[in-house]
Amino acid sequence: MSRPDHNPPETPATRFLRQHQTPFSTHLYAYEDHGGTKVSARELNVAEHAVVKTLVMEDEGRQPLIVLMHGDCKVSTKELARQTEHKQISPCDPAVAQRHTGYMVGGTSPFGTRKVLPVFMERSILDLPLIYINGGKRGFLVGVHPHDILRILHPGLVSVALK
Repeated sequence: MSRPDHNPPETPATRFLRQHQTPFSTHLYAYEDHGGTKVSARELNVAEHAVVKTLVMEDEGRQPLIVLMHGDCKVSTKELARQTEHKQISPCDPAVAQRHTGYMVGGTSPFGTRKVLPVFMERSILDLPLIYINGGKRGFLVGVHPHDILRILHPGLVSVALK
């Protein structure tokens, strides 16, 4: 697919980043259904490990939370539950996730969500000099420094990555 040639969109995520005086770069790419971070990494010509996915999960009480994870890793929900002192954590239904965040699955950003949700970030993301994370629309990533995420979202740091 060809790369979109229009200007980057203004989204709740980009407004949030500007409001928090966070520098970011914009990266548009041709979105593919079910392509995930493999497609965005290929289109941007970056390592999939540096593309961070925003996953909406819920605990045993059906309370939502966000997990930021490397694109080439999965989340150990059992370990996440243990480290966050929950009995159980599981992926959120896409329609429910959209209600909580205001974003469509495939375009979910941790920035500017409809409701303020607890955020947990894989600790090793901090080892990267720059990450690419969804900017609030399918086919749109923003490049940010991972330490800026610490500053503006105050995520809990966890070690729950599975290769």
